[in-house]
Amino acid sequence: MSDFAEFVPPPECPVFEPSWEDFSDPLGFINKIRPIAERTGICKIRPPEDWAPPFACDIRNFRFTPRVQRLNELEALTRVKLNFLDQIAKFWELQGSRLRFPHVERKILDLYQLSKIVSSEGGFGTVCKEKRWSKVASRMGFPPGKGMGSLLRSHFERILYPYELFQSGATLTVSTYWPTHREIKEPKTLHIFGSVPKMVGLEIVPIPQIDLYMCLMCGRGDEEDRLLLCDGCDDSYHTFCLIPPLQDVPKGDWRCPKCVAECSKPREAFGFEQAVREYTLQSFGEMADHFKSDYFNMPVHMVPTELVEKEFWRLVSSIEEDVIVEYGADISSKEVGSGFPVRDGKRRLLGDQEEYANSGWNLNNMPVLEQSVLTHINVDISGMKVPWLYVGMCFSSFCWHIEDHWSYSINFLHWGEPKTWYGVPAHAAEQLESVMKKLAPELFDSQPDLLHQLVTIMNPNVLMEHGVPVFRTNQCAGEFVVTFPRAYHSGFNQGYNFAEAVNFCTADWLPMGRQCVAHYRRLHRYCVFSHEELLCKMAADPESLDVELAAAVFREMGEMMEEETRLRKSVQEMGVLSSEQEVFELVPDDERQCQKCKTTCFLSALTCPCSPERLVCLHHAKELCDCPLGNKCLRYRYDLEEFPSMLYGVKSRAQSYDTWAKRVTEALAADHKNKKDLIELKVLLEDAEDRKYPENSLFRRLREMVKEAETCSSVAQLLLSRKQRHRSLDLCPCSLLLNCVFELLENVEDFHERAQLALADELPDSSKLQALLDLGGGLDVELPELPRLKQELQQARWLDEVMTDDIIPHRVTLELMKRLIDSGVGLAPHHAVEKAMTELQEILTVSERWEDKARACLQARPRHSMLTLENIVIEARNIPAYLPNVLALREALHKAKEWSAKVDAIQSGSNYAYLEQLESLLARGRSIPVRLDPLPQVESQVASARAWRERTARTFLKKNSTYTLLQVLSPRVDIGIYGNSKGKRKRVKELLEKERGGLDLEGLSDLDESYEDACDPATVVAAFKSKEQKEVEAIHSLRAANLAKMAMSDRIEEVKFCLCRKTASGFMLQCELCKDWFHGACVPLPKTGSQKKLMGTAGWQSNSKEAKFLCPLCQRSRRPRLETILSLLVSLQKLPVRLPEGEALQCLTERAMGWQDRARQALATDELSSALAKLSVLSQRMVEQAAREKTEKIINAELQKAAANPDLQVRDYSEPSIVSLETTPRKQPRKTPLVPRSLEPPVLDLSSPAKAQLEELMMVGDLLEVSLDETQHIWRILEATHPPSEERFLQVMEVGERNGLREAHLLGKSSPSMATGMLEKCALHW
Repeated sequence: MSDFAEFVPPPECPVFEPSWEDFSDPLGFINKIRPIAERTGICKIRPPEDWAPPFACDIRNFRFTPRVQRLNELEALTRVKLNFLDQIAKFWELQGSRLRFPHVERKILDLYQLSKIVSSEGGFGTVCKEKRWSKVASRMGFPPGKGMGSLLRSHFERILYPYELFQSGATLTVSTYWPTHREIKEPKTLHIFGSVPKMVGLEIVPIPQIDLYMCLMCGRGDEEDRLLLCDGCDDSYHTFCLIPPLQDVPKGDWRCPKCVAECSKPREAFGFEQAVREYTLQSFGEMADHFKSDYFNMPVHMVPTELVEKEFWRLVSSIEEDVIVEYGADISSKEVGSGFPVRDGKRRLLGDQEEYANSGWNLNNMPVLEQSVLTHINVDISGMKVPWLYVGMCFSSFCWHIEDHWSYSINFLHWGEPKTWYGVPAHAAEQLESVMKKLAPELFDSQPDLLHQLVTIMNPNVLMEHGVPVFRTNQCAGEFVVTFPRAYHSGFNQGYNFAEAVNFCTADWLPMGRQCVAHYRRLHRYCVFSHEELLCKMAADPESLDVELAAAVFREMGEMMEEETRLRKSVQEMGVLSSEQEVFELVPDDERQCQKCKTTCFLSALTCPCSPERLVCLHHAKELCDCPLGNKCLRYRYDLEEFPSMLYGVKSRAQSYDTWAKRVTEALAADHKNKKDLIELKVLLEDAEDRKYPENSLFRRLREMVKEAETCSSVAQLLLSRKQRHRSLDLCPCSLLLNCVFELLENVEDFHERAQLALADELPDSSKLQALLDLGGGLDVELPELPRLKQELQQARWLDEVMTDDIIPHRVTLELMKRLIDSGVGLAPHHAVEKAMTELQEILTVSERWEDKARACLQARPRHSMLTLENIVIEARNIPAYLPNVLALREALHKAKEWSAKVDAIQSGSNYAYLEQLESLLARGRSIPVRLDPLPQVESQVASARAWRERTARTFLKKNSTYTLLQVLSPRVDIGIYGNSKGKRKRVKELLEKERGGLDLEGLSDLDESYEDACDPATVVAAFKSKEQKEVEAIHSLRAANLAKMAMSDRIEEVKFCLCRKTASGFMLQCELCKDWFHGACVPLPKTGSQKKLMGTAGWQSNSKEAKFLCPLCQRSRRPRLETILSLLVSLQKLPVRLPEGEALQCLTERAMGWQDRARQALATDELSSALAKLSVLSQRMVEQAAREKTEKIINAELQKAAANPDLQVRDYSEPSIVSLETTPRKQPRKTPLVPRSLEPPVLDLSSPAKAQLEELMMVGDLLEVSLDETQHIWRILEATHPPSEERFLQVMEVGERNGLREAHLLGKSSPSMATGMLEKCALHW
């Protein structure tokens, strides 16, 4: 629907490659390149080749949920067109019509462009009157001739003109219309459907006041067959009075023009949806690479960046192609970790990670560097001070935006395919905003702050055509991209990559930050932080500021003070008299925002007693309330008299550098007579370092001179000791106090004596030797004892390490002994060293032998007994070394003893252990590398119990059942709970937690450390009985609630039925237990007699009188016969294991047998015995009748064959026998007394108590997951007592039929004949 010109890449932004010296000062380098880079808005920085930070994210635990991006909804002009087409389609859809988009010249007609051009030419009426349709066709790019203007007029008149008239609020009538028109094929990718008839002769008429059920257009009530009722407001309209006119009564819902007005409501703010799936880095990368390789049909690394760029801008401008990508954007590094190494105490830094963790280019450090303004904000602002992470794929994009508070931003691409950037310099920011508002005003009408939402992109070529300077770059892995204050930027990812970004602010940003706050105030936009508070905080501690930053703060504070003074004076002149000081930084930001402009107040605010919680800034003093200004109070943070002292501190800090620089210059330029002392020069250097003065040439020169002076002092000492000659010291800029060298000679002689005594010791003392070496090293004299002292020191340290390890045996590992022996071999000979080496070697040999022996025991197959291993552990106990295999053997022996003790406790207990206890013991015992004699017995018991449970599950559970065996055997706790299995399980779990103290068989078998805590069988039975009672009470309540539904016939559309919890529709069945109704398509149909499941609803309806239906919620299992269950119980008694399922089965069996006894007693009464006898007689009669009917059917068939055969027609039959094939019943074998089919019930008449007793028994019997003959007997008796009107299935009308019926009902008040005709078409079957 749009012509797309091939994308032309904008010019490249500057790229900088700093040297190591420049790279050492990040913010200094950015400030150095700022004059060049800010002209393009963005720039790229390539670090030195050797700078490659390791990727520090925990890849295994990195999980994120990306955003979903539809590419053609990102571009502003494309989104405007899509919104317009959506409004058109919605208008026709609510009119009950379907819209199809016409083709012109083999292309889909751009309805948006047609609407705009016609509007610019004066509107539909003007274009028709002045015959400008050819001009319209020419402006749309169609060739002249071919009747193109007339074709466009017809399409506009048919599709757009009714919508424009509706938008204008006019009401129209029609004199003539065409009922049909040629349909035009709709593109597959455009999901907007519908068609409308064409009309002419439109005129605007007033709406008269009319009665109900009269056409609100023409005011007449005739032609009732063409009169429509609105499904929204019940107003009436003729089909031919509508715009557009309707050929037929719509089949679905129809809305009148007043109700259609909702299509003109403002659209919701556009934003990105979150993806449903959560990704890891690996799964997202696989998805991203698969998408790109499939899209371009080539390996991802072979796709040129130019091709991806052109394809991206083609896709975002296309309406017909809907490409969806995902972008992991704005992931907080505080939650998942930064890609750079950080010092967080959670992870140990290895190798060069320490260097990168301290680097200023680490994005975790850059916002809080010394020269950065953001370091003075205490809170961690996510995205500004705390980096955000970005995981991209091909075509995922970030839209045009500027950073919060117009700050700098820096982005580092850790790895992956390139990221393409576009930037607009700050001086063209307002120009970009005006161009986008001009080209897409509809988007800004609904979202005035659209450019702050990061959801809109516009083609750089379009911006450049309107004079906006745009620059681009491709950011590759390992490169930085810096955006400058108020520089708009956007871009997209070439493929799978990982980037990290953060904001920072330098001294030059402060004026721009103040302008941004004023801009936010005009837009009524919230601030991320208070700019005034930031300035005052820096001014309160001037010594912590960088000198250049202090100068910038001084200038900004001056302007801020002037503005604040003016505002306060203006408020006082307005009549505000009272004032009160308030510490605003203690008030949360959201409680000190101006009610008018949303600016965060700090220096001052205005409040009123009528609403203390509200305040406004002094710029909007008149906007607070209507109270007199004298009632209002000025709240201020600082008195005006405090400002000068704050300003003086910052000024002093900025001027202190000048004073220091003057003193240093004088000291360095002093002549021989006026040289400064070395101590004075050091004081100047320390002062500069403490005050953090900039490291300029003067600073570096002072540091070099101090270092040179210290060297000169050392040389002087050497000269005095006659050890070395050196150059003259006259060039040194300080005076040196030279001490007498004789003191040095005395120190050397003293060293000689002490060294001789130390070397004569039998055992070398490491501390004494180290002290002598330190003393000799500080004498700056060549001493012959030093080499031997160093040798003795090595021996002493080795002996110290050996002796320390002997004292602490658990530290003496085999590796340590080997290392000590290896290091001892390289030492000079010494009797103490040789003795220690011999002892170490002996211990090492013994330790290795026992380690090998312990390892063999741990890996032995078959495993050794506990006695054998215990002897080994006892023998190895006295070895003075750390032996991991021996310790592992000791631990295994301890576990084996504990395991055997637990097994003995279980076997000697009064009750058998639960299966889960034995399974846990079995798993634990198998992992112990010791031979456990009871282990085979435990394995056998567990296998037998599992086999019994599997056999029981096959007996009870249906195929693909959602219930567990324990749930089927236990009383129901989910009565009345519907929904999917996951939600249902959650609600059942909540119900169990609510009813604590009841039966919870699933928790009975939890393994505890103490076996004596296992549940007593009597407790289980008592809890089971309690749950049986609650189950009966719950089913009573549910039956009552479900039976009450059918009394709501007037609101039947609001009642929910079935498993799907939807309204009644189609064929429905009633469950005999819960009495709820179920759709025939949602549940399996029941079986009748010995037949297979009846196919279709008709077959079941014809046999419904003998079919009993229980819903899947009530009949949860196969319901085996009692005899089968008893055989399972016999097998259970032989198991020396307790199973929750076994205990539940025992309780279920006792419950079933108890119910069977009650049922037999009830059936044995005189009244019910006679009822059964009567049913038996009637059943026998029906069998005989069925036999007669079968004989007649056979005779009739033979007679028909004879009649069709001429050879067999001997004579005419005057009265041929006629047997109706339609009335011939099918054979139905019967196992129990049946209600005769040919007789309509009731055929029995029972007393009310007897019937109530049977119904109660029937309900309890249906709750049992057991098949009993008595349930069939009671069911047949109850069926024989039901009146003929009680059906167990419904046939409910469809939605369209209900609408037709309601319309007929409404119209029947004024037109009975029309209502009768509609009722014949809309039948309701119950």
